Formats: sequence, structure tokens, C-alpha cells
Amino acid sequence: MMGKRIAIVNQKGGVGKSTTAINLGAALAEYDRQILVVDIDPQGNATSGLGLEKDEIENSIYDLLLGNTSFAEVIQGTDIPRLKVIPANIDLAGAEIELVTEISREKRLAQAIDGYHQDFDYILIDCPPSLGILTLNALAAAEKVLVPIQCEYYALEGLGQLLDTIKRVRENVNPKLDLEGVLLTMYDGRTNLSEQVAEEVKKYFSEKIFETIIPRNVRLSEAPSFGESILQYQPRSSGAKAYKELAREVLANE
Repeated sequence: MMGKRIAIVNQKGGVGKSTTAINLGAALAEYDRQILVVDIDPQGNATSGLGLEKDEIENSIYDLLLGNTSFAEVIQGTDIPRLKVIPANIDLAGAEIELVTEISREKRLAQAIDGYHQDFDYILIDCPPSLGILTLNALAAAEKVLVPIQCEYYALEGLGQLLDTIKRVRENVNPKLDLEGVLLTMYDGRTNLSEQVAEEVKKYFSEKIFETIIPRNVRLSEAPSFGESILQYQPRSSGAKAYKELAREVLANE
């Protein structure tokens, strides 16, 4: 078993990165895969969405990146069988500044995961909404990039910058890095806008786009406030079905 490492990246906020990390992770775990979700966003949405209390975390990814703790000490179980998490909390906001002077600062996560990724089938890295040092750490540690794009105005804005960053990381830090796919999120079939954005994204990426489209779904947005994945909270909802479909697509690329 060699863990496939997927960074979930978009420098825009509110596009469904944490939702995807939590629910794709939960869906893959239902297919008997061993999953690790790495939360590298100071907001810690994936952490709380998987049922952990951010305020009660002793060792977080912050400690791991700064070399204050080991991988084994920072990893935590969840209520989802076969799914573990490396949690984040607001401490991580300080890491951007503290890592600036460190040697090979963008490789801290890669070095920490190295030697452990064979314990997992998939490692999903939930990134902050920026292209700073934390996202660079995720891109340096990953093999694949999954880009959620919401079906709303300005969806493609800033995408060129993101693709440029991925290209630069591939050239300078991580030659293995490649695009796993683009995921359309928050799709509302009742609006022309969602349809237009979907068409535009398909033109832009052609074969690198997932067939699964994540719908705009009330249950999906409610689930994190209960510290549950959509598969625990509302397993029959359209959101749960969509993430199970996405998991099947990801598994087909194994």
C-alpha cells in the first residue's frame, strides 16, 4: 500500500475544499480504503467537520511543521472507521511567519509524511484559501491536485495563477505533481449560470474534469456543524450520493 497524496487546492474561499476533503475521505473509507485527512488550513474546518474539538487539540499540524512533535503523536482517529486526521487550529496561522526563516520550509509536510504514507491508501490535504507557504507545503507533499470550482460568477478568476503555481512547484520542488481533476461544486441545475460555468470549465480543462458534479445541497452545508460527514449525517441525500460517485471516479484512477 502506497498512499496516493491528493492536495485539495483553490486560493478562493468557500468553494468546497473542506467539504470535499471530509466527504471524499468518508466515501473512500466506505470503500475499505485507509484514509488520512491532513488539515493544513488555520480555520480548521476539516478538523471540526470530522468531529474534533479544535480548542482541545494538544498536538496539531502546526507542531508537526515546526518539528515540535512526531507524525505518530499528531494523528487522531475519528468516528469514521478507517479515517484518521491530522488536525489544525488557529495556531497554524503563526506558521506562515515562523516558517519564513526555516531551511527547506516548503518541504516540511513532505518530510513529515515520508515514511508513513504506506500506512494509508489515500492522503487528502485540505489547503487554506491562499497560495502561501502552507499551500506550497501541500503541493510539495502531494502527487495530485484536486481543484474544486464553484458554479458561480468569477469561478475561473485566479485559476491561471493557481495553475502557474502548480507548474512552478512541479519545475522547482516536486516533479511528480500532476492534476487529478477539476471538481464542479455548488451546482444548481435551476440556474443558467451554473450551466454556463460548467460549460466554461469543461472548455478550459476538457479531459481533466470529473464527471461527478457536487450539487448545491442544504444537507451538505449542515453536516459540518454536527461534526459529521454527509455520509453519516444524511446518507441518502443528493450530496452523499455525489461524493460516493466521486470516490468511485477517484478509485478508477488507482
